[in-house]
Amino acid sequence: MSNSIKVEKGSGNIFRDLGFSDEVAEKELLKAQLGTEIFRILKERKLTQGEAAKLLGVKHTDISCLQSAKLSDYSLEQLMRFLNRLNCDIEIRIIPSEDREGQQRVVAI
Repeated sequence: MSNSIKVEKGSGNIFRDLGFSDEVAEKELLKAQLGTEIFRILKERKLTQGEAAKLLGVKHTDISCLQSAKLSDYSLEQLMRFLNRLNCDIEIRIIPSEDREGQQRVVAI
């Protein structure tokens, strides 16, 4: 009896792999990347949920949603504004992708 497991190579975007349209998948991946960075900064600074909420200008319960990666209620603009309030600059660069369709990504320094 064989216990082999079928493994498929992912596309690099879990949302696309789950069947979301390309447009939605790109947006959700960007939101996840921004949310991850927000959570990393909050954790690094050891802020309480109350302190984080005050700093970001949201309710205490919103911080719990951010930390749980429940980002559906947030726009990309809101997440970028949170990063600005956490003393982060956001730079958008346009780079030719040559022979493929372009992609969006977040690179934290």
